[in-house]
Amino acid sequence: MERCRKLYPLGIQTFEKIREGNFLYIDKTEYIYRLASSDATYVFLSRPRRFGKSLFVSTLHSYFSGRRDLFKGLAIEKLEKDWTEYPVLHFDMSLGKHMDKDRLETYLCNQLADKETEYGITNPVDGANNRLTNLIIAAYKKTWKKVVVLIDEYDAPLLDVVHEEQNLPVLRDVMRNFYSPLKGCDPYLRFVFLTGITKFSQLSIFSELNNIDNISMDESYAAVCGITEEEMQTQMDNDLNLLAEKMKLTREEVLKKLKENYDGYHFTWPSPDIYNPFSLLTALSKGKLDSYWFGSGTPTYLIEMLRKYNVLPQQIGPREAVAASFDTPTERLTDITPLLYQSGYITIKDYDPTVELYTLDIPNREVRVGLMKSLLPNYLDRYTMDGLTTVARLYRAVLHDDMDEALRLLKTFLSTVPYCDHTDYEGHYQQMLYVIFSILGMYTDVEVRTPRGRVDVVLRAPHTLYIIELKLDKGAGVAMNQIDLKQYPERFRLYGLPIVKVGISFDSETHTLGEWKIANYR
Repeated sequence: MERCRKLYPLGIQTFEKIREGNFLYIDKTEYIYRLASSDATYVFLSRPRRFGKSLFVSTLHSYFSGRRDLFKGLAIEKLEKDWTEYPVLHFDMSLGKHMDKDRLETYLCNQLADKETEYGITNPVDGANNRLTNLIIAAYKKTWKKVVVLIDEYDAPLLDVVHEEQNLPVLRDVMRNFYSPLKGCDPYLRFVFLTGITKFSQLSIFSELNNIDNISMDESYAAVCGITEEEMQTQMDNDLNLLAEKMKLTREEVLKKLKENYDGYHFTWPSPDIYNPFSLLTALSKGKLDSYWFGSGTPTYLIEMLRKYNVLPQQIGPREAVAASFDTPTERLTDITPLLYQSGYITIKDYDPTVELYTLDIPNREVRVGLMKSLLPNYLDRYTMDGLTTVARLYRAVLHDDMDEALRLLKTFLSTVPYCDHTDYEGHYQQMLYVIFSILGMYTDVEVRTPRGRVDVVLRAPHTLYIIELKLDKGAGVAMNQIDLKQYPERFRLYGLPIVKVGISFDSETHTLGEWKIANYR
């Protein structure tokens, strides 16, 4: 087996550095040529964080700077003949977070300062918008070439205040003011490209700029960011073999695990399966699978918005929606769906063209487990770390088909957690079990319909299907009788797994499990 491999560009978002070093690069240059050859002057691309947006912008920068030497051996080398050099103004807004109005305005002016020096502006005028106008005109007059403007993470300064009714309008006005010259400078512009996570309406951010081509859901750009199955198995072929060897698995087993953990993204339909590039490359680099994308930072705005809209954990999962309802501008949100989709926590899983309905769901195991871990503090307060330890032990018990031990562990742990609000109704415990079982990485659902009623919780473990009924301040026997009376197991006979019935009683005084009954279904 070939032992050498390229270095993985973890944390490197500069195309030039990747190409000049011995770093792995997944060839996306065909998309660069397609964009540069299109009729569009203003283009917007939305993708989740750490999905390769910044690297794509950097690649555009190198292309429009005429750096033909960096593209040797890539797809675009056979497509592009001219390699014209344009003046490029590249703005990175990713560090403009956690700022008030004055600091944000200073940050924007600092973004302009270095570029002003480059184009001979020694006495800049007041106001970031006026300075941007003068900069674009100066770049044009110095080179007599139309200017390329690249704005990466245009919405970063707004994300942390997206749930705040007071601060969002103030900072949004600052950003609108900064971007306003893009319309008036149209005669001097060759190409304008913006990336971001969320979608703010053109009216609120880009003023009169009403001709932005949003390619975020265009089928022809479905794989512009991320790594497809084909790209992984061809451009990373040797890397997969090395990972399999390190994990002591077959190549097929490794592919299955990678797919379960990091695949499943679709940004339009139809679309190839898209892998999370950050997680996939990190797994290959470290030689093991883990929650790398979620572990790199859970956006506070997401958790705050989940609270703002009172979203239950089980409501994050499968849902049907028309495109307009999950691609809604951020400031017009009436529910959490658009933000979950645009941030990458749910994705397109299917589409019914007859009624134009998309099916949305959590993309993969990494996101499901990460989301539930971030929601666990809502149920365990400051005892979350102890809770995660208990979950690990609980996972081991369920894996060995020992539900009795799993529930004993849960009871012991919950008895040590202080009283939390809203524990006086059955739904609280249903939500808590959903979160905990979801952290196990196993299929979990609640309120599952059957011909005679709804099952409180269904847990599909590797070797067993558990049908769980919950009662508050009632005996476990009452819960078990309901399972039998309504013949819940009949609904799941075709799953091909042994079925185990579980009746659980929660005690509202002790705020933990009271008793439980477990029985096999035959």
